[in-house]
Amino acid sequence: MPRPIRATISSGALTHNFMVAKAYAGGAKVWAVLKANAYGHGLERAARALALADGFAVLDFQEAARLRLAGVAKPILMLEGIFKPEDVALLHKYSLTPVIHNPEQVEMLRTAVLAGELDVYLKINTGMNRLGFTVDNLRAAYNALRMHPQIRTITAMTHFADADGEAGIKAQLDWLNELIQPMEGLSQAPRSLANSAALIRYPEARGDWVRPGIMLYGGSPFGTTSADRTGQRLDLKPAMTLGSELIATQHLQPGEHIGYGFAYEAVGEMTIGVVACGYADGYPRHAPTGTPVLVNDKRTRTVGRISMDMLCVDLSDIPEAYIGTPVTLWGEGLPADEVAAAAGTVSYELFCALAPRVPVAEIA
Repeated sequence: MPRPIRATISSGALTHNFMVAKAYAGGAKVWAVLKANAYGHGLERAARALALADGFAVLDFQEAARLRLAGVAKPILMLEGIFKPEDVALLHKYSLTPVIHNPEQVEMLRTAVLAGELDVYLKINTGMNRLGFTVDNLRAAYNALRMHPQIRTITAMTHFADADGEAGIKAQLDWLNELIQPMEGLSQAPRSLANSAALIRYPEARGDWVRPGIMLYGGSPFGTTSADRTGQRLDLKPAMTLGSELIATQHLQPGEHIGYGFAYEAVGEMTIGVVACGYADGYPRHAPTGTPVLVNDKRTRTVGRISMDMLCVDLSDIPEAYIGTPVTLWGEGLPADEVAAAAGTVSYELFCALAPRVPVAEIA
């Protein structure tokens, strides 16, 4: 028999969350972001559940090829564009829309023999300082693309660094407008601006195409920092539930310790349960004592260090727990955002870290 750990992915939750995103988008079209194996939820599985999207956004050409092989005919946006000159041929082979974000990519397109017309996204650096053209090279890049005989359309794109935080988007949005306003054509071009946080918080960032990611999977882009913007308050449903079972119990006396490094000391008599889940399954190793967990649908906490294959939970207030009792690590009944916050990270990382050894089942 396999270990009892398993992840379940709800296609119904994915579809529901997409409809929430679409409502926020107003009339804008929606790129459903499927990068990183759809945030750990399974690329093809997520594409089926998110079939109402206007297009899908991915990072690498293997993901794009898999979508086409699965029968996806909708537009696919390559979020980091092309990496080498030979990638240009793949744009035509798989009918892809590249994000162009540096002069080298412009040169690759200029010198390539294109098999047909291309739509491109022109990424503009408005202060995040990762990818994108700046005031020094934006005009040259835009003119080169505009004059290319086989570039059909150009969409202006940027990415907000703090749409979920105090800084917001105003400075970046103002800088974007200042950069493109003097450029004939670009100021009237379609725009793609909003990630999940901006989509929810700033209607002025909708533009023509929005790019929701984490909210499609039931996580709040605001984590637990905003009481009125938790996943539940935003009407988002958890798409991934990571569950397991108790595989052992131990009764401790005061002063006895738990796990590696004797990291936790019992202050009184207590019963602990050992769960078949550890950091090799994708649970965060740095999760401290007190990280929330559900045992038999009752809320309790982890105790001691997370091991490679196991973690320990406090059963003091769950006397009915026994070997085989179900455990929820995150998902239905326990938002991943809460677990992530306790571990000092974000739900994005939890989802993406789900290990290949964890069996995955799809439910409606």
